[in-house]
Amino acid sequence: MIKTEEKLREKFAAVHPLAKLKSRPAIDQYSRQFISMSPFVVISTADANGKADLSPRGDPPGFVRIVDDHTILIPDRPGNNRLDTMSNIVANPNVGCLFFIPGFEDSLRLNGKARITDDAELLKHCVVQGKQPKVGIVIDVEEVFMHCAKALKRSKLWQDDYRQDRSQLPSIARIIMAQTSDTGVDEAEAKKADAAVEEEYKTELY
Repeated sequence: MIKTEEKLREKFAAVHPLAKLKSRPAIDQYSRQFISMSPFVVISTADANGKADLSPRGDPPGFVRIVDDHTILIPDRPGNNRLDTMSNIVANPNVGCLFFIPGFEDSLRLNGKARITDDAELLKHCVVQGKQPKVGIVIDVEEVFMHCAKALKRSKLWQDDYRQDRSQLPSIARIIMAQTSDTGVDEAEAKKADAAVEEEYKTELY
């Protein structure tokens, strides 16, 4: 087992000079454009004890508002109300974000300190379908840089011939029911749950 960074680095070649230099302390013209084109971001958080979590956030391209070169705002939309991400931020402000653009194989990483806001003046710019979010995640940017395309090239994430048939797995409602029941999935209840989830997708995205 490798227990030190020194031992770890012995396994790898030296860092490429461009990889060392690419981290920027603020949003520049290129990261600004990338964020404005992105409809999807994954945000990483950790609680006060360091227990890590990841959460996807998605909306129309540009939904993450660039307040200034050092600040972004991610609106919160209706979800399951577990509030994992935001509860973590209250306890530990350190966050990381990974932005994707469909069709782009490179991505954008952003790290910083986050806080939760209910400032109506800020959130009024995040209205979709006439609905303003209750809160948003404000991130003070500490580091932003482009991430190379190797992972997405290997995964072929955007290629149509890698798309999977959703029927290969049960619906999310059925999976959760099976995971949380000792008696199996009741078919009638599963159909109701599936219908409820589909209705939420139609009426409660915002």
